[in-house]
Parts: sequence; structure tokens; C-alpha cells
Amino acid sequence: MFEKLTQSIQQAVRSLKGQGRISEQNIQESLRAVRLALLEADVHVSVVRDLLEGVKATALGQEVVKSLTPDQHFLKILNDELVRVLGEGDSKLRFPSVPPGIVMLVGLQGSGKTTTAGKLARFFQKDGHSVLLVPADVHRPAARQQLEVIARQVNAKVYDPKGSTDVIAIAKGAIAEAKRTGAQRVILDTAGRLHVDEALMEELARLASAVSPHESLYVADAMIGQSAVATAKAFFGKVALTGVILTKADGDARGGATLSVKAVTGLPVKMVGVGEKLDALEPFYPDRMASRILGMGDVIGLIEKVQSSVDAEEALKTAERLRHSEFTLEDFHSQLKQMRKMGPLQQVIGMLPGAGALKGLDPSQIDEREITKVQAVLDSMTSYERSHHQVINGSRRKRIASGAGVSVSDVNRVLKQYLAMRKMMQQLKRTGLKGMMRSLMAGRQPY
Repeated sequence: MFEKLTQSIQQAVRSLKGQGRISEQNIQESLRAVRLALLEADVHVSVVRDLLEGVKATALGQEVVKSLTPDQHFLKILNDELVRVLGEGDSKLRFPSVPPGIVMLVGLQGSGKTTTAGKLARFFQKDGHSVLLVPADVHRPAARQQLEVIARQVNAKVYDPKGSTDVIAIAKGAIAEAKRTGAQRVILDTAGRLHVDEALMEELARLASAVSPHESLYVADAMIGQSAVATAKAFFGKVALTGVILTKADGDARGGATLSVKAVTGLPVKMVGVGEKLDALEPFYPDRMASRILGMGDVIGLIEKVQSSVDAEEALKTAERLRHSEFTLEDFHSQLKQMRKMGPLQQVIGMLPGAGALKGLDPSQIDEREITKVQAVLDSMTSYERSHHQVINGSRRKRIASGAGVSVSDVNRVLKQYLAMRKMMQQLKRTGLKGMMRSLMAGRQPY
């Protein structure tokens, strides 16, 4: 989402490189470039003004740390100000020690509330909490059926007294059911409208008053930019919201809603949807988001993805095989499957520090369809072929291509990629990691 903004900010920071110190004159150009980048990203003008005033006041009021160059010092100050704007402190969901914890999702129609309810259920389940989903939208046709479909996909229960159109009675009944069955989280999927209207607001206000949810979360589509912030303010005027969930944060949005919502509404962003799958919902960490916007990566987030997705025992086996230069297509196949569990490769690459600055590594240009094609080719091979790539002759390549639904040239390309990786692994064993990194930093191929 932030690729263009990141590139623009990095270019602005680089203008300070080689300067002896930060001064009012040389900082003006960088601030002007950052201002333009933020406005192009659809960040609210008041947020841009506040952010840059904070950066300028801090930069001119501090001595440059001896261990940092002026551009590095400016980047650090910009990072601190971004964290402040995004929302300092802990933005975790908060529930009482005695269950059930009640979540009420509100927002406009089409913002992704029902899908987010399923994602939130999956998120709670990962922490070992049982979930009860509640269709509190009695207006939209098929809203209940949609929630039931999603509930089946995440293996969660639904409380739905058939025929009832009393939202408050449904919600109260669901809470009583949760207490009876021991469900630890209750998620209310409320009704939305195509625009903010008084009837919707009154219904939500009555519902909130009747059930006293512990978290009232506004679900906003990050793709609509400042409109998301404006409607969040309108909802907040009627319902005591506790935070925001931004959906479609993995799309082509410019990032303005993410950077503006806390400063404009006072509401913290608590979670972000980062994909279409029902496990693609992540907690929002202002410090990590600021780091990613500035091109500094999100190493902690990357480690957490690895820990939750990668089979440690399988990884150790692969490492041992690599140590003996036994990198086979079977290993390639296994590593690709584990990598895809971590989510879209574009997101994973974006979490690497300085990924945007690496030659030929632009996260926005990664085509997931090509990765899917590689996996299809590997899936089409037999286990013996993956363990003994030498046996893959012309007739086998035709069969593999047919099974994967690709051309023979696609199969040849996958084999060529594998052989290049295998050669790199052998080089790594001979020269060690330091030698390989020196080659990469010098812009040379490590083999």
C-alpha cells in the first residue's frame, strides 16, 4: 500500500546525505518533498501540517547524534513523528477477565464487516478462544446466510434465532447463549447502509446501550481514503467507538486513511486486513507501520510470520540437507509451500529492511500468479522426479506441463531457476555467508 509513499520519502531523506549538519536551509527541501509525498498519498492536510511541524521543530532543536549522519538523524525524527501520528501506545483489543468479551462491528455497507467478522473469529481462535458469531443485520438480504457460510469456513458457531427481526433481542440472546456454552468471544455483525443515515445510527446506539460491547470497532475500507475517516467521525458522534479496523490494506490504496484516522478521529487503528483469506487480519502496531512506511522493514512482524507459519522440524531437516549440499526439487517444493503459508510474497518482501532499495527487488512488481505457476509445476512432478531432477527428460517435461496446465517452456524455466538456486547453495557452503553477502553488496552474482 505504501510503496510510492516510501519511495518518495526515501528520496527526500537522501537529499540530506553528504550534508555536514541539519540546518533550516537544507531541511526545507526535504520537508517540502515529504509534504508533497504525504498529500499525494491522500493524508489529511491537518495531519501533514502537524507531522512536519513536529519534525522541523525537533530536527532544528537537536544536535545530530555523533553516530548518525544528518539524513539518518532526520529519518529517525520522521519515524518518531509518524509513530506519534499513527497512535502511540498499545492498540490491543481489550476484554474483561471473565468472558464473554463482546465485539460490535459497525460501518457502511460494502466496507467488509461480515468478512471481517470471520477474520476476527479466526484471529481469536488462534489465541485459543471459542467464538460465537451473531448476525445482527436484519435488513440486508442474505446477510445471515453470508455470515453462516463464513462461520463454517472458520469452524465457528452462529447464534441465529430464525424469524427474529429484533436486533436487540438477538444480541441479548447471543450473549446468554455464550455464557451458557462457554463461548469466550461474541462478535456482532451489525447492519450497514450505503451512506450514513439517522435510522442506522439510532439502531446502533440502541444496540450499544443494550449490550455494552467491550470493543465497538468501525470497519473502514482503506481504498476509499479520506472518506473512510469522515464516516468514522460520523459514527463516533453517535456510538462510543473504541477503534478502527482497516480492510483492504493490501490493495492499491495510497495509505491516507491509515495515516489520518487516529489524528483526525482520535480512534486508534486496532487491526488491518491484509488479504482476502480469512486468516489475513493482523494487529496494528504504529511503530512497525512507521518503520515500513520509511522503508526500514518490519523485522519483528516478519519473525512472527515465520514462527506462526513455518514447520520448525521441517526447517531443521532442510537446513541439514543444505549443509550437505543436498538441495533437491523436493526441498524447493517444501520451502515454497512453507513460504506461501506466510501470506502474499509482496507483503513478506515488504517487511524486509531496505527491500525497496535492493536492485531488482520491488515488492509492488511481484506477480503471485508466477509463484502459483511454479508451485503447480512442482506439484505435477512425482516424488522421485523431485528427488532426482536428472531424470526429467523431454517426455517427462511434457507430462509435467500437461498436469500443471502450463507450457513446456514454463517447466524449463522452473528447472532453470532451481539449478541456479542449487548452484547458489553450493557457493554458500564454499564461501560462507559473509562471502556471499559481500558479492551481493557489490552487485555481483554469488555464483
